[in-house]
Amino acid sequence: MRTKFLLAVLCGLLGVLFSSVSAAQSVPQSVCLITDVGILNDGGFNQSAYDGMQRAVEEFGLDDTFIETQAPSDYEENIQTCLDSDFDVIITVGFALADATYEAALINTDNFFIGVDQDFLSADPLPNLVGLQFREDQGGFLAGTMAALMTESDIVGGVYGPAIFPVVKFRNGFEQGVAYTNADVTVLGNYSESFETPTEGAEVALTMIGDGADVIFGAGGRHGTGAIRRAAEEGTWVIGVDLDQYFTDFGGGEAPGADRIVTSVVKGVDNGVYDMIVAAIEDGVYPANSTYVLEIANGGIGFTPSHDADVPDAVIEQVQATLDGLGDGSIVTGVDPVTGDLLDPIPVVAAAAGDFSTLLAAADAAGLVDTLTDDGPFMVLAPTDAAFNAALDALGMTAEEILADTDLLTDILTYHVYDMALTETLILNVGGGEIEMLNGDTLTIALTEDGVMLNDSVMVTATDVHAANGVIHVIDGVLLPPTE
Repeated sequence: MRTKFLLAVLCGLLGVLFSSVSAAQSVPQSVCLITDVGILNDGGFNQSAYDGMQRAVEEFGLDDTFIETQAPSDYEENIQTCLDSDFDVIITVGFALADATYEAALINTDNFFIGVDQDFLSADPLPNLVGLQFREDQGGFLAGTMAALMTESDIVGGVYGPAIFPVVKFRNGFEQGVAYTNADVTVLGNYSESFETPTEGAEVALTMIGDGADVIFGAGGRHGTGAIRRAAEEGTWVIGVDLDQYFTDFGGGEAPGADRIVTSVVKGVDNGVYDMIVAAIEDGVYPANSTYVLEIANGGIGFTPSHDADVPDAVIEQVQATLDGLGDGSIVTGVDPVTGDLLDPIPVVAAAAGDFSTLLAAADAAGLVDTLTDDGPFMVLAPTDAAFNAALDALGMTAEEILADTDLLTDILTYHVYDMALTETLILNVGGGEIEMLNGDTLTIALTEDGVMLNDSVMVTATDVHAANGVIHVIDGVLLPPTE
């Protein structure tokens, strides 16, 4: 079943999801980028962020400059240099600059700040600040799909940096992708204590190869790069991360083992930087939670060509099909997109969230718990207990009466389930319209100034409660199937 969406109402949701910035802010005319420690042309996030900035500079005729950070002690001074030079938009690259970026945005309310790979979810949101975050679980899932298709020994390995949230997302996404593609493949994995230990990474890779692994995924800075370079030199298939490591670490085909890198799963840092410069210029708004999540659905996660590696077309086609499925909600990673933890099925997540006891009792009475546990992926529109009780009052029924009428109950409940995991981002992308729910009836989605409205009567009050087999959106009423 496919959605039939109306793109014309896209602006309505943008007004809901994004908060207006201060009226004192004028349209930006200039942008200044501050690298993480290192050079601009590093083949990494610094370079990708600069590429995104340059796209906006050329499109809008902006003045621009950049500062290459020499040491962490320079972060605050470099930001102040941009401010003193009257640049309107300031881009800082790397999670290490998050604190300095937040403090600068707090004080300088007439400037816009974009923090690449920076997480501000635990801080009070600021209307002039946005942190770019990524669905590393999706990138890992793509890498796992490729690894499972390329292995001949049915053993693959992942060499990771320290177990911080992005790295955990990569690892669990990789292992989920392998299992989704071929459950018979064994996955080896190892976290490190540092991102800066390429020799140790190489040793870990050699150990995994000795244990039978014939595909190695490296996701851990220089530690992971050391692993895939050594593994590729040994003739083992390898998968890179963040940027196209065929160019950044294998010399565009000149380095030993360049013919063994089958792909890199990449983050669209350039797209995120460009998008948020455009948001500042054209809309004067940043996301209300100071966070912009880059994922497959908005061009933030992808995979590169295989270049010199002899990868069958059928493998590339299957990885592309997995990317498409993750992008449209017909496949989910089963990984928490914030913490990286493995998720439980929909009924377990709903029970842990609380306030859905009536919904869960109804699902049990209708015999739907097994479906919502084992099948999917689904989007579930979940009425709270208060919403269910209000609906019963309106129907003039008691909970016992409706639980006893299994036909009516099943029809109502399956009208709250869609057979793809439509996240908030997907709804934003497509804009609203009509979808066919699990019971076969049509549901109307409208994007209003107050939020997302269903069937002109029920409001979505919270979005994107992720589960192993789908996503839950909380609603403030019970949806009744249309009658003849």
